[in-house]
Amino acid sequence: MPPTARRRTALATVLTLLLSVLTGLAVTSPTAQAAKAGKSATATDTTITVDGNASGRTFDGLGAISGGGGNSRLLVDYPEPQRSEILDYLFKPGYGASLQILKIEIGGDTNSTDGAEASHEHSRGVVDCDQGYEWWLAEQAKARNPNIKIYGLAWGAPGWINGGFWSTDTVNYLMDWFGCAAQHHLSVDYLGGWNERGYDATFYENLKSALVAHGYGATKVVGADSGWDVADAMTTDSNFNNSVDIVGVHYPCGYGSAFTSCDSTQNALNLNKPLWASENGSESTDGSSTFGAPSIARALNRDYIDGKMTAYINWPLISAIYPNLHYADQGLGIANQPWSGNYYIGQTTWVMAQTSQFTEPGWQYLDSGSGYLGGDRSNGSYVSLKSPNGSDYSTVVETMDATAAQNVTVNVTGGLSNGTVHVWQTNVKSGSSSDWFVHSSDITPSGGSYSTTLQPGYVYTFSTTTGQGKGVTTPPAPSTMPLPYTNDFNTPATTTSPLYFSDMNGAFQTAPCDAGRAGTCLRQMAGYEPIRWTGESYDAPYTLVGDQTWSNYTVQADTLFEQSGSVELIGRANIQGTNNNGLNAYHLRVSDSGAWSIVKSDTSWNFTTLASGTISGLGLNKWHTVAFQLDGSTLTASVDGTAIGSATDSSFTNGQAGLGVTGYQTDEFSDFSVNPGSTQILHQGAVPSAEAGKCLDDRYDSLADGNPVEMYDCNTSPAQTWYYANGYLQLNGASGKCLDVTGNNSTNGTLVELWDCNAGQNQVWTPQANGELVSASSGKCLDDPQSNTANFTQLEIWDCNDGANQQWTMP
Repeated sequence: MPPTARRRTALATVLTLLLSVLTGLAVTSPTAQAAKAGKSATATDTTITVDGNASGRTFDGLGAISGGGGNSRLLVDYPEPQRSEILDYLFKPGYGASLQILKIEIGGDTNSTDGAEASHEHSRGVVDCDQGYEWWLAEQAKARNPNIKIYGLAWGAPGWINGGFWSTDTVNYLMDWFGCAAQHHLSVDYLGGWNERGYDATFYENLKSALVAHGYGATKVVGADSGWDVADAMTTDSNFNNSVDIVGVHYPCGYGSAFTSCDSTQNALNLNKPLWASENGSESTDGSSTFGAPSIARALNRDYIDGKMTAYINWPLISAIYPNLHYADQGLGIANQPWSGNYYIGQTTWVMAQTSQFTEPGWQYLDSGSGYLGGDRSNGSYVSLKSPNGSDYSTVVETMDATAAQNVTVNVTGGLSNGTVHVWQTNVKSGSSSDWFVHSSDITPSGGSYSTTLQPGYVYTFSTTTGQGKGVTTPPAPSTMPLPYTNDFNTPATTTSPLYFSDMNGAFQTAPCDAGRAGTCLRQMAGYEPIRWTGESYDAPYTLVGDQTWSNYTVQADTLFEQSGSVELIGRANIQGTNNNGLNAYHLRVSDSGAWSIVKSDTSWNFTTLASGTISGLGLNKWHTVAFQLDGSTLTASVDGTAIGSATDSSFTNGQAGLGVTGYQTDEFSDFSVNPGSTQILHQGAVPSAEAGKCLDDRYDSLADGNPVEMYDCNTSPAQTWYYANGYLQLNGASGKCLDVTGNNSTNGTLVELWDCNAGQNQVWTPQANGELVSASSGKCLDDPQSNTANFTQLEIWDCNDGANQQWTMP
């Protein structure tokens, strides 16, 4: 959780203990809580035999995925030294997650969850190996760990491909991608087919043949990055079976769950091929949500115990995406502020380090040293692995669901070392990073045996290896992205994507300007509707930049119509629907024909035209300046310095800027700017609920951090006088506290409170036309629990449902 959340966790603990002293109320321990819930809190005794002669499959590594939605996009734009610090946490051995596999998206110019990644071949035969940022990332990973394995997978593909994805064109397209890898001095160890879109046996057979023919025979083919049914087909088709080296499945422990059970199938086991969880995760970076780091701690062990899976690959690598996107709190950390340099390394990093820093690909699982504590999965799980040297070993134990301390005896045999055992641990229940990945003790076995006590909610590693370490850095404080923002696209960024721009569909990349303009411009490069992975009803190319706190501003760009169609400027873009299935935003659209419109979109891609008209035709291959001013509820369109129309709408008060095209035209942009307008207090006064007579209220009229925000009878007290400006609801004006989602959590039922205003997305609220107040960090609504109208009912966030208990009136 972010630093603010950690402070709150510590504060809550202190307050609870203080309350017990002052009031005499009991502070219940986990054991007592379990007993109260009717669960057994009896200590369990387990004996683990770590036998070097035991059988077991070969460990292939832990990894993470950069891709499936542009989730690493903002990382490349971080300043130094913060960028290198983040990369060290991800890839440097003995420092952080120490990843052993990096899976990267083969970009296809199409949205693949939280963004689009650029293709290396926008049009047939024109290969550009410098597009995107995945090559850069792979080079950075290799620089830190030369032994890291690279795994490529496509989510989509350019639309020029004939015959659909499962075609010869795609096989040739992938061979061109391998040529780019060679240009970047990268070998590709693993290659998949089409992410989560099943399989085509003939395609895999042709792919395997092409790899061999092009000199890439050492690359292993993974099939099919979907479900276990691929193993059934391989069982009955020898040619298909011979073309697939590794069976990779997604979410074998379930999706969005606790990952308590991770089974494979008998057909998969009978293939005698490596079985991988080739994508797992999709969980919060911490344990603060219902699911998160605890789920991953379970899966890392249970993938092997239950299903004999020998690699775990987490999605995503890191949330280096804007916080208004759906999966913005997942991965090994959060890096969404390149302008400030602020970042956060999450608990998941250290849960994974409990395995990755004590093993390497090529180690062997020991089946007799793997299982469930006390034979009951609710107590926790353990796996043991031995090094190829035949001496070193590591045993990783998780106690996520345990309700009491447990006693464990480890007996070491079969030629394994009887030397010192180094113990590292992570308290997954703790919100303090000082409790994560701690070298807690060393044990000297006696006669090949040692005993220890395990506490609930921990991951432990017992290992004879050394060389582990925990990186410690101090990131800068977060801040809002300052205005004005200008970009003439002539100053090179690290990649061909301009600084801070994040593509949602299509491919916006810097290229030489056309039509007589010198220098570099931003061009939409995808000239064909791609073979898509997502199924949004509107899939035109657009790209976003900026801060959710931006409110009143003018977004402007010079535009060149290369093809007939419309360009658009985007303002106040805030919540995006899952997988780009909508966007709360305003759009100014201007066509080469002279037709223009101001349009409002929502998170289901419903479009409402607010104003429209026609001016003289702008024509093709001519530059024009288009500007879109958003000032309070007034939205004004201008072309070449002349206002052409306006609209009035107050649905969206804050959000990012952006630009786009309404089809797959290769139009150009230059001299992009976002200039601030007036800063207004848009609302001031009481915030009544649709439930009669109740208002948003500050309990006790206190400005202390953590003070509850509640329902209370409407009155004129300062505790109900709120100021709404630039997305923030503040008590006591600009110097007051902000309405805050506790711990930046996104789980239904998370309470809201007052806290120091800190530019966090969990303090940004967007009023909707139906009265809902939507949190920018989660997309959930300010909610009165179960429509409870009793005074002192503390408010929460919940899935938006248009209920009266989620409707508020801004004055």
